[in-house]
Amino acid sequence: MDEENDLVIRGGKIVTPSGIIQSDMAIKNTIISATGHNLGDAKVDVSAHGKFIMPGGVDSHAHIEQMSGMGQMNADTFETATRSAAMGGTTSIISFAAQTAGQTLSDTVANYAARARRGAMIDFAFHLTITDMTVLNFEDDLAALIATGHRSLKFFTTYNIQLSDQKILKVLTLARKYGALVGVHAENDAIISNAKEQLLSAGHKAPRYHAQSRPRVAAIEAVERICRFAQYLDQPVMLFHLSTSEGASAVKAAQARGAPVLAETCPHYLFMTEEVLDQPGLEGAKFMCSPPQRTTTDQNALWQALKEGTLALVSSVHAPYRYDETGKLSAGPDAVFNEIANGLPGLETRLPLMFDAMVSRCEQGAQAFAQITATAPAKLYGLQKKGALVAGMDADIVIWDPDRKVTYGANDLSDNVGYNPWEGRTVKGWPENVVLRGKFLVKDGQFLGSVGAGNWIDRPELATKPSGGSRQEFRT
Repeated sequence: MDEENDLVIRGGKIVTPSGIIQSDMAIKNTIISATGHNLGDAKVDVSAHGKFIMPGGVDSHAHIEQMSGMGQMNADTFETATRSAAMGGTTSIISFAAQTAGQTLSDTVANYAARARRGAMIDFAFHLTITDMTVLNFEDDLAALIATGHRSLKFFTTYNIQLSDQKILKVLTLARKYGALVGVHAENDAIISNAKEQLLSAGHKAPRYHAQSRPRVAAIEAVERICRFAQYLDQPVMLFHLSTSEGASAVKAAQARGAPVLAETCPHYLFMTEEVLDQPGLEGAKFMCSPPQRTTTDQNALWQALKEGTLALVSSVHAPYRYDETGKLSAGPDAVFNEIANGLPGLETRLPLMFDAMVSRCEQGAQAFAQITATAPAKLYGLQKKGALVAGMDADIVIWDPDRKVTYGANDLSDNVGYNPWEGRTVKGWPENVVLRGKFLVKDGQFLGSVGAGNWIDRPELATKPSGGSRQEFRT
């Protein structure tokens, strides 16, 4: 006699990479064992009639228990961040193990791994943020960490931790040698410094000047430069949080040339414009992020780039700071815009916002929604058993009620941020049940997760690899 199923979800619209099927889904021993009908008995039966069955969200860009370049710790621990993620339908995250000056990469990863093991309630992996290449055993550490499954790196071209062009080329060369994807925060630091100095000299200090302090040309120039570097070395890069139409066009042109360039965007660039910064007092600080929000023209271009596949995915760029003296207002009640921490919460709101736009409002549909929020990030970053509802994959599943409407309140998220930047916005479609490796994390809206139950996700290899074409070697 066949072993009894652990869980069967019956009668839902299952969204798979090959199509949407009206069927049942069976789970045994943490994995999806079958889809179809007459799947037998189960220890737990769940009806999903009239509901969408989606893959658990994969959020590939989140800052958790991380010190910012301004010396401020994020508001969220791995416990609070992953609880919030789960409540929003996300079951896997890739956050950052951010190197500090003088710290070896192995120590960096060990520190973040300890934090995650202590608190994470969903599955996790890390991007290695590289800021100091002069530390002892840098290349040996990097090679060993990549080989043991840490398959993505990050560097900045701005803030006080940016790499020079020569170091950027070195990182890309090492990534190609050892098999890693490189993510880039691409803004031109010199342009930003010049714009900021001019604004402050003119007495412009409020949060509404944040967008002007990071001119769109700063992002455009850096995106174009990184595209050229990727092509020169035939090394895949992921351009993080694209915000401009010109940036999307640069990526499209690079891809047309055969450059190994990928890119993402985020809900706050798709649904907000820079006008959100123009609030009374310091209220605009709640919405400050870098790059800043842009214009409706940019929103339209980013949506078009998603439809065309120029942009591969949508991440949250969760960067949480409380709107008080511990976070956004740490410089006091008269803080100048350049003294305010950049970032806003997004782990819990990413999927409902995107479901409302793509599925409920028929922007692109359920399959496209699953692709850019789960399937693509899982595939591109090497989360091999995540992101798709196919037999043999981890049973990371979300049951969506497509008819439920929710209006966000002032402080109704499950994180530790204390405000919701989407207050007053109504979304249609809600993740009412969330399953991680066959066990309920959220059931009928109630959180059931356990502290520390999240697993580290090994990534033995990536889908994105150099083409093997001719190239010039970069030598230090």
